[in-house]
Amino acid sequence: MKLKYGINDRPKTGDLILYSLQWFILSIAVVVTSIFIATGSPAERVLYAQKVFALMGVATIVQSLWGHRLPIVVGPAAVLLVGIITALASQGEQINTNKIYTAIAIGGMVITALSMGRWLERLQAIFTPRTVVVILMLIAFTLCPTIKNLIFPAAEIERHIFGLLFTLLGILAMALAAARLQGVIKSLVVPIALFVGYVIYYGVYGDFGQVFEKYSHSEGDIFLPAIEFDGSMIIAFLLCYVALLINDIGSIQGLGAMLQTTDTDKRCRRGVGFTGIFNIIAGSLGIIGPVNFSMSPGVIGSSSCASRYALIPAGVGVVICALSPSLIALFSAIPDPVIGVILLYLMGTQ
Repeated sequence: MKLKYGINDRPKTGDLILYSLQWFILSIAVVVTSIFIATGSPAERVLYAQKVFALMGVATIVQSLWGHRLPIVVGPAAVLLVGIITALASQGEQINTNKIYTAIAIGGMVITALSMGRWLERLQAIFTPRTVVVILMLIAFTLCPTIKNLIFPAAEIERHIFGLLFTLLGILAMALAAARLQGVIKSLVVPIALFVGYVIYYGVYGDFGQVFEKYSHSEGDIFLPAIEFDGSMIIAFLLCYVALLINDIGSIQGLGAMLQTTDTDKRCRRGVGFTGIFNIIAGSLGIIGPVNFSMSPGVIGSSSCASRYALIPAGVGVVICALSPSLIALFSAIPDPVIGVILLYLMGTQ
């Protein structure tokens, strides 16, 4: 594959800004579609989102410089999203997130341990293509009830017709755009869809001011979960981490094969190791853990830039977003139907 910039090439300043902006927008998009799982008051939800943005930005920088050292987007793991949603639903009104995030931290420890030695090479023999496909399909199917509730909220029955039309037209538009667009713009289908959906929803219902004010004029206390063990919760999340491990290995090795790296196994061990470390940190902070996303080959193919250095300014930008509660409030005000449609599209492409 002919590339304008290879993995270790440093783009010119002008090119670096453009490529970094592309990665930054993609990073924002993948983070935004996960912060809806935050519970509590508007202030607590904004604080949760700030922690997620900060961790994903730092993880992007560290992975690019010292981890797998490949141009791969880092974002919240969809399989952990499934685990958290299921755990919250099973607890009903007596929600105790301490057990959830303790399990996430333990899962990160297991992933970190597996990255040491030759364990990953031995485990890859178990992860056949059929096994991977089944697990990816299960993730999509398990998210279906959540997507339905986002698009058709029970408390807003009068908006169900809008949700149906918005879903049908939105999915069709994104599918056609992904099929027909070329170059960098093709990789920006999801971020553009988020923005357009944002404008359409508030253009129809016009209550953006109230929603934004609810999130922006509030301050929450720093929340760090207490350690609380639950055997069944830990086992459930360890099963989730099986899928996360498959996703992580697949993302790194897939891009390594595309870019013809000669030390893919070494990159894989480092990348998975840092994924485990950041999941430990995520559990300690009380937020969803990260994973390396598999969308990067499409981005590289459309832009002809495989420089890992283009992700560093993008990661810095994501961290800067975390420092602005008003900006996070803007992201938190994205309507549930818009997030639901984006998740449905992403699960379909998976």
